[in-house]
Amino acid sequence: MRPTAKFAISFGLVTIPVAAYNATESSASVSFVRIHTKDGGRVRNQPVCSLEGAEVSPDEIGRGYRPGDGDTVVPLSDEDLEALPLPTARTLTILAFVAGGDIDPLQLGKGYYLGIDGPAAAKPYVLLRDAMERHQRVGLGKIALHGRETLAMIRPMGDVLVMQQLLWPHQIRPLQGVLPEREAPVHANEVAAAEALMDSFGGLSEEDVHDHYREALEELVAAKLADREPEFETGEEPPAGRVMDLMAALQDSVRAAKRSRGEEEETGPATAAKKTAGRKSAEKKTPAKTAGAKKTAGTTAGTKKAAAKKPAAAKKTAGRGGRRAG
Repeated sequence: MRPTAKFAISFGLVTIPVAAYNATESSASVSFVRIHTKDGGRVRNQPVCSLEGAEVSPDEIGRGYRPGDGDTVVPLSDEDLEALPLPTARTLTILAFVAGGDIDPLQLGKGYYLGIDGPAAAKPYVLLRDAMERHQRVGLGKIALHGRETLAMIRPMGDVLVMQQLLWPHQIRPLQGVLPEREAPVHANEVAAAEALMDSFGGLSEEDVHDHYREALEELVAAKLADREPEFETGEEPPAGRVMDLMAALQDSVRAAKRSRGEEEETGPATAAKKTAGRKSAEKKTPAKTAGAKKTAGTTAGTKKAAAKKPAAAKKTAGRGGRRAG
């Protein structure tokens, strides 16, 4: 693996020469080319000069900066950019150490593995890595990469240091127009049911992190080349439609998640009590029913239903059996 950049990490008075390697592979993602739908010919982006209207070769293409919104473009050479008084051009100076949870995930950009650039960098490299690991902190600084200055986060990942480019705060858009106008009321039993559903999911499996879309696309292309119908694996269709009973949907989801892992549902009084807890809290008991329940506490199982409907009959039944309600 070839490094994409070389610079030094400045950690107080300690300097660590490092080489940055791309941590992600963009070529592995699905990409398409543009074609002319009439005849299937490739549609290419040809570099054309806006003044001459002629195609320009790569060695004649340079950089230009357009100040403001006007049409004026100022040419800039590589020598101009290298002459900029930018301390981050070859050095990443760590400005602060913070907890990793303080970094907004929206700011995370491209990642790089950082390796040592020379034997002398080995000890300070390990020192910084182990200190951040033990102190549970990540380092924040600035570095100029590929002609642009960017915020950067350095963190340990196993035995290696990893650098993550960060977006500037002004690049994160505000939330206006995103949040609902009115907050929907959520009950405690609904939150508990949602938490139970989260617990039922478990961890990610190897199948979950597999790129099925790429496989299906390759099968589609192979089928077109062979002039046959594509063969796709049939999967379970996700449920569609609007959820009317949120609580029932949460409970059904928990049961479906357990069935998908081959787990049997729990049975018994404890489970039954959990299932009916939400219903009991919503029901209002009248004084007559409560009194009836106390009076029929000592009756047999066969007379409970009748006692709940006719409290007077319950007293007679209790008297015949030689029992008295408490």
